[in-house]
Amino acid sequence: MQLQPLGDRVILKPIKKEEMTKSGIFLPDTVEKKPEEAEVIAVGPGKLLENGQRAQMEVKKGQKVIFAKYGPTEVKINDEEYMIANESDILAIIEA
Repeated sequence: MQLQPLGDRVILKPIKKEEMTKSGIFLPDTVEKKPEEAEVIAVGPGKLLENGQRAQMEVKKGQKVIFAKYGPTEVKINDEEYMIANESDILAIIEA
């Protein structure tokens, strides 16, 4: 099954973070309130502007990004977890 986002939406696959510190302390998800990281899986065509044209998307498939933790909608398809976010929920692109 393939997901195709609409408008200025983006499909993200979360990047799992380590849940334990180097000293062996376990960190539950509720402690972490910082932005999250994900890989862009698919990008919509862009927001439709009033003049009928589409705004160009700033993110591309395959990029790693940081997004606001409570911005995206979580979905589960074929036992895989994905998130659907507006491009405005993406805070930064991680450069390699």
